[in-house]
Amino acid sequence: MRIAVIGAAGRVGTKLVEAILAGPGLELAAAIVSPGSRHVGMAVAGGSVEYRPADAAMNSHCDVMIDFSTPAAALALQAECGSKPIPIVVGTTGFTATQEAQLSSYARVRPLLVSANFAIGFEAFLETAAGFAAIMPGAEPTVAETYPIRKKAEPSGTSLRLAAELRTRRTQACGLDAGPPPILVRREGDVVGVAEIRFDLGSAEASFVYRVHTLAAYAEGALAAARWLVEKAPGPGRYSLSDALGTS
Repeated sequence: MRIAVIGAAGRVGTKLVEAILAGPGLELAAAIVSPGSRHVGMAVAGGSVEYRPADAAMNSHCDVMIDFSTPAAALALQAECGSKPIPIVVGTTGFTATQEAQLSSYARVRPLLVSANFAIGFEAFLETAAGFAAIMPGAEPTVAETYPIRKKAEPSGTSLRLAAELRTRRTQACGLDAGPPPILVRREGDVVGVAEIRFDLGSAEASFVYRVHTLAAYAEGALAAARWLVEKAPGPGRYSLSDALGTS
């Protein structure tokens, strides 16, 4: 499977490139970086592939793309691909509502698998916590996140998704809009990522914690999603990681 990585010099992009180069049956078709990146023109791991900016021909020799860049770069990539049906895994986060709508519009011409968190096991964690919220709709949840100090201070895409799912499950269970739970944001050193959901039960508390130890977890999940897109060839549409895992 030939894979193009967008944002190849970023934190997750670097792990993706490493995993592809070491993975049996995987081939790095392109390592895409921003035009101003210091990596442009450099060989990837001393091989024949060089880091380069996106261009119209970049997707002509790959089976799938994996995008961990920025919202602006992700949308520019979609526009650059035009009407080509190349499947794309999107791990980029931070889209505004308008940008989300733009991203979804491209799913009319190609399969897009979009997730705020590709770490293995995250979908099961989300489903377990959401299931508890549905059983105990009166329990007040709080979402807490901890990420490295260099990450922006706004709530992550992971926390926003958790909050939205909890709101949906509680609303369905009680028939009234439960409202979004609060999100506590913490930034600490080089913590990779910790997501926690706490339920206030009055005289007791329940908590669910998901901890990512290494950035490789995101790369592993994104590669699993890429394999699903290539092997299942689901056609144009917007898909989630739960679709690829068969849990939707």
